[in-house]
Amino acid sequence: MATVDIYRPEDERAITAMYRRVFGSAAAEGHRLRWGWQHRRNPNCPPEGPQIWIAREGPTIIGQYATMPVRLVVNGQEMDASWGMDVMVAPERQRQGLGEVLVRTWDQHVGASLGLGQSGSSYRLFQDLRWPNAGPVPCLVKPLTRRALRRPNWPMPINRLISALTLPFVRIVARARPLAAEVTAIRRFDDEFTALWDRLASKFAFIVRRDAPHLNWKFFEPPHVRYSVVELRRGGELIGYAVYRHVWEPRGRVTLLVDFLVDPEDEPAMMTLLRWVDREAREANSDKIRAFSLHEGFRRIMKRSGYFQVKSTMEFTTKINAIEVPHDFYQHTERWHVTLGDSDQDR
Repeated sequence: MATVDIYRPEDERAITAMYRRVFGSAAAEGHRLRWGWQHRRNPNCPPEGPQIWIAREGPTIIGQYATMPVRLVVNGQEMDASWGMDVMVAPERQRQGLGEVLVRTWDQHVGASLGLGQSGSSYRLFQDLRWPNAGPVPCLVKPLTRRALRRPNWPMPINRLISALTLPFVRIVARARPLAAEVTAIRRFDDEFTALWDRLASKFAFIVRRDAPHLNWKFFEPPHVRYSVVELRRGGELIGYAVYRHVWEPRGRVTLLVDFLVDPEDEPAMMTLLRWVDREAREANSDKIRAFSLHEGFRRIMKRSGYFQVKSTMEFTTKINAIEVPHDFYQHTERWHVTLGDSDQDR
């Protein structure tokens, strides 16, 4: 009979071997590359070690649920939380309920359980467990070139026709606009960003703590991906930041707006960050910019800046255990700040 307990350092080799069996050699190599950063160097990692739950059958590891610890603020109260990430069960033990046991064990040991961009099987499991579903996190896209609206599953003649028909609209929304504050590229988040977090945290009903240690770990220290980061100042005062990167996709180049933080009531500040990312995307010859944002106020500003909402597949599930929340808490996400940079979706 399987038992579930916490990760031990001597488990690492067996976990890597099982990862290779379940996901393949390429995925296992990526997992090996980011493991130390993702778990051991996480500033929110507890003293006892990584929060990885292991299913064992005697001396054999047959499953795991790896999580990413964070600090979460809900209605002004801060608590321990973690994002569920890599869940896997040995092929010969799948469809025997081990995944559910791992999820329940994780949930019993954390103040808030968070899931973002789950696989189909994980999403169905959360539904079966009747966990609240707050997603999907809306996806917004801003076109910059005639190629922006092409789809990989459409024939090329159709894509060319769509490009020709939408070009006047794209030229309007993609035109350059002036900045209303000072934007500067940075290579490190310092204590000013922790002070910024302290000023803005109360503006949100749900947000992962974005202090300097967390931001440096998340956006400057990953071994597997590189980000560009800018700070926003007005009159010398730090008022926000944005994180972005450029990637190639089947139908062109895309700039991802990965994370950002400003006062959601400061529309000129948010507009300035968006216009900076516009300039960087055009400089990188991107066809479009893509962002995910749950906060209604931020989405409203983005739409005024030329973004439009498209279908999102990034489902978001959360379950608050540390405090009592109102019965309709999960239905009112207007002031929740969740982006692509949360969890581990941007690999």
